[in-house]
This record gives sequence, C-alpha cells and structure tokens, in this order.
Amino acid sequence: MSDYIYMLESHLNPDQNRVVEEVQEAAGQANVNLFLTGGAMRDMLAGFRIRDLDFVVEGNALKVAKTLCEKAGAKMVSSDEVRKSAELVFPSGATAQIGMSRQEKYARTGAKPQVTPATIQEDLRGRDFTCNAIALSLNRTSRGLLLDPMNGLADIERKELRAISTYGFYDDPSRLLRLVRFQVRLGFTVEERTQMQVSNAREAEVEKLIPARTLAEELKRISGEDSPSEVLKGLEEAGLLALFSPVLTGPKLNLPGVVKFEKNCRLLQDDTATRAARLGPFLYALTEKLTAKEKQALIKATEMRKAELDPWQKLEGRAKKLESSLRAARIKKASQVYAIMSTAAPDEILFQLYHSQLKPVQERMRNYYLKYLPLLQEITPEEWATVEAKPGTPKYKKAREEFIAYRLDRRVKKPPLPEEPPPPPPGPAPSSWTTPETAMARRGRQG
Repeated sequence: MSDYIYMLESHLNPDQNRVVEEVQEAAGQANVNLFLTGGAMRDMLAGFRIRDLDFVVEGNALKVAKTLCEKAGAKMVSSDEVRKSAELVFPSGATAQIGMSRQEKYARTGAKPQVTPATIQEDLRGRDFTCNAIALSLNRTSRGLLLDPMNGLADIERKELRAISTYGFYDDPSRLLRLVRFQVRLGFTVEERTQMQVSNAREAEVEKLIPARTLAEELKRISGEDSPSEVLKGLEEAGLLALFSPVLTGPKLNLPGVVKFEKNCRLLQDDTATRAARLGPFLYALTEKLTAKEKQALIKATEMRKAELDPWQKLEGRAKKLESSLRAARIKKASQVYAIMSTAAPDEILFQLYHSQLKPVQERMRNYYLKYLPLLQEITPEEWATVEAKPGTPKYKKAREEFIAYRLDRRVKKPPLPEEPPPPPPGPAPSSWTTPETAMARRGRQG
C-alpha cells in the first residue's frame, strides 16, 4: 500500500472512506481516470481534518456523478454544465465534488472562462495556489501516485500560500477573498512574490469585478469556517469587506456577535450537516446592527437566492417553538430536555444559544451539551446490549429511549461516609489510650 493511500485512509472517517470506494467503482465503470485533488489533498498533507472530498476525472464527470446518484444513493446538490462538475451529498452525510479535468482561459479580467477538457497535469497547473495543485491517483495501475507539478508539498511544509500564475488574481479576482480565508484557516503566510501580485491586482481594482453570486458563495463558506470572525477581520483589514456591503465596517460590523456565534458552534457536533446549518445564524449575527434597508442592500449586492435567504430571514420565527418548549414549567427532568434538544434543528439551536435571554433556556441547552451528551457517551457497548429488543425495530427505538431516560434521570447514590470513632470517655485515659503527653513521658523514662 502506498504511504499516501495509508495517510488518506487514516485521515478519513468511515463514511468518507466508503465514498472513496464508491467513486472509484463508478469511475472504473465509466472507464475514466480518477484523482483526489484540491482541498482534500491540502488538508491531508497539512495535517488537518478533511471536510470535503474533491475528485477530478479525465472524462465525463457528470456521468460519474449520475451513476453515484443511481447506485450509491447520492443526491446531486448542484451541477455546473460549463465546468462539467457536480456537488454530491451521500446518505451518510459525507459530501464530495466531482469535476472534469479542465483548462480555463479568461478573455478579460473577471469574465466567464472558456472551459476545455485537459489532462490532470494541465488542470493542476491552472489552479489558484500551489497547495491546491496536488493530486493523488486512485486508478488501479497507479493508485497512490502523488502528482505535484507546482511543488505545492514544499509550500505546505513551509506553511506558505503561493499563487501559481502571475495573472491569477486578474483572471479570477475572487482569489483575493480566498487568499484571506486560507490564511486564517491554515495559519499560513503569503509568499513574498504573491504579496506583490496582490498589490498589483489591488492597484488595478480588480476586486470590483468579482461577480455578485461569488460574494454570496463566499459568505456561505465563511459561515462554515472555525473562526469566521478572524476571516471577517482579515477582509476588513484588506479593504475587501466593503464589497459585500459598504456599511459592514466599524461599529456596524458585529464582530462580538460573530465571536459569540462561533463559540456556540463549538458546542454542537462538528459534521457536514451542522456546518451547512450555520449560514442562517451567521447572517443573523453578522447583520444584527444593520437596518432593514442596509440588509436589503447586502442581499442585492450579493444576489442571494431564496435557498440562502430563507434559513436567515425565517430563522427567528422557526426557533420560537424551541424556546417555548425549553422554558416550559413542566420540564423537570434531564430526559425531557434531551428529548427536545435531540430532535431540534441545528440552526434553531444556534439561534437560541445566541439570541435567547431566558436563563432556563440557556441553562438547559448548555446542560444538554456539557452534561447529558457526555454522560451518554460513557455508556459501554455491554450496557447498550441490555436493551431487550431487536435493533432497527420500533420496539428497539422505544426501549432505547427508555434506557436513555433512565440513565439521565437516575440519581446516583453517594457512598456513605466512614463512621468516626467515638470520643474518649471522660477522666484519666486508660492504659491502652496513648496521649502525646504520656508518649513523651514514656520516652523520657526509657531514656
């Protein structure tokens, strides 16, 4: 087994490993060469957890994607007919992007690219930064072969971000935004020549040519970062945050609110579904200090779509039911809080953690994450096996719920304290009772 294949498998969770196997099988049926590329390779080689899987095929990527939808139960979230790429979500919740190996040529700054099929080597040489221009072969004859034509591995080891093309920021100005986000996420510095390229591009004001839809997509990506407040701060310092809205500066930029939002995010389970649910609460916190008119200007500047607006604008109304349930006087037991929280939507939980001023609501939500979930994680497989029902049946589900309620609500008896010895009787101490004075007298006689 290749060292890189071993490294990959050790970085992926079981669901992601299964996705890799299914994509390899689909690519084999389509008789196309398959490679793992982009952020997945960068994060693996830099020692970070892999969030999304990025695949490239030398051939018809959409055909492979459709095969995965039919045979692996994947759902196609979006597709790009120009770039021949698709974003998939698998039944396990794992996500993947499958794209055609291609070259993109730009007639002018910010224009739509002319896309043509290409080899994997040509594809890698046309990417944004060297750390994203590494591929791992998943083909039967060359499985585990690392392709690194731009020496991105060395830049990862140096923790540097280096642009591949001198005109990369002119071709695609949105790379200016991506550079800031990668700096924060990876903790890398920007290579000196790349800094000069950024300065030249900014002097030419290429950032004004970033498409509005790209701004909306970038906001969505920022919401899923571990430190969105630091990304926003970096964009503000670079003078790029005003692209989203001119008023998102100074006192109108609700950085304290975004910091509170990201702290709340750390309470929740870190998975694909939960990260996707962050957009609405993030936009609520980000725009909390904006007027209704200013919010509309932001929506217009980024061309947000209904699928992005609804999780934000309808969130407060949806989350009221959760607050009402948690504040109810009838809630007396931990199992009742668990039953409410375990079925609540992640974005509603994040909203109430951020917004609710009711002390019982805040305490019950935090107890759920800081006390109840850790307590259930301590249950051993042998204890779960005592649930007398066949897994997968309605009876098992009910029995499991009853077992969880019992473990959460039971009161563990404290062990009794050891009894103290009775006090000595009054009067002269018996011969068997040695006091400090008698002990000293005895030692004196013996001396």
